[in-house]
Amino acid sequence: MVESSKIHPATVVTNIKACIPIVLDYDGKQYNTWSTVFQLHCRANLVLDHIKPPAKPVTQADGKEPPQVNMDLWQRLDDIVRGWIYSTISLDLLNSIIDSDDKAVDAWNRLEIFFRNNKSARALQLDAQFTNTRLEQFEGVH
Repeated sequence: MVESSKIHPATVVTNIKACIPIVLDYDGKQYNTWSTVFQLHCRANLVLDHIKPPAKPVTQADGKEPPQVNMDLWQRLDDIVRGWIYSTISLDLLNSIIDSDDKAVDAWNRLEIFFRNNKSARALQLDAQFTNTRLEQFEGVH
């Protein structure tokens, strides 16, 4: 974590849609792309731990405990990341996952569960759609 006396990179991002131009919607065709780009952006802005918390407490190289985290800064960064999530998904999807008491990781996990658990149903739907497609529906196919 960056010292609180310095400006944190995440606090200067003014337009998240310029950095993450993908809008995730219920269709979810772009979930993997959106997720990858979002994680890259979080890693570049030193806030990846807000959506992917470390499995165990991080210790410094010399074995000492890490310095105390400024909770006000941590909460601000978490709200920024949660705002990024909410700003890069469709309004319908936002209405189904939003919760005022959430942390960024809660919103992230809710989206992941929604799209990862939906894979089988989506595969069956696409298979049925492909099976029922007729060549005469396409003008340019000979």
